[in-house]
Amino acid sequence: MDALKADTYRLMGQTGWRLTACAMLTNAAFRVLATHRLCQAAQNQPALPRKLLLFPARLLHLLAAALSGIELPWRTQIQPGLALTHGRGIVINVNTRIGRNVTLFHGVTLGQRDAIGCDGTRTTRYPVIEDEVWIGPHAVIVGATIGKGSRIAGGAYVLDDVAPYSVVLGNPGKVVKTGCRPDVVNPWME
Repeated sequence: MDALKADTYRLMGQTGWRLTACAMLTNAAFRVLATHRLCQAAQNQPALPRKLLLFPARLLHLLAAALSGIELPWRTQIQPGLALTHGRGIVINVNTRIGRNVTLFHGVTLGQRDAIGCDGTRTTRYPVIEDEVWIGPHAVIVGATIGKGSRIAGGAYVLDDVAPYSVVLGNPGKVVKTGCRPDVVNPWME
């Protein structure tokens, strides 16, 4: 449960089970993240405990997600230190990979991108969000890799990969600055 400890630190600036419990009671977005971590912990148990723990954990996660308006599949790969700021309306594809110390605002969509080649073959890509990325409200990222330390402005629509430490604006998303500093409040350093 080190990941939950990191998530608590990102939200509160400190850790502890009391703070985690307080966040779960008062913050709907954090509740979704906590139940996601619970599902992941249950999945990693040996066979018998996994069978006993995974179903109730998934049920809690579905309830928390439904009540918060966040679509976050329990199988999504998320590294420690995710911050969901005003989480309502976030939609994340199950095959998305999210790095450490990432911040997502309300309305963010991380979805798959399909392309049909001239020969009729389908290519599918899923978002990869590297460490220390900040994604603003209502940004849409489909099938792109967002490089470490980048910032995606609110409302941006990103289809192409973004180099590390870049700022992206607009629809379609364009890199308007390179060499930017990451914007991470309460980064988890472990």
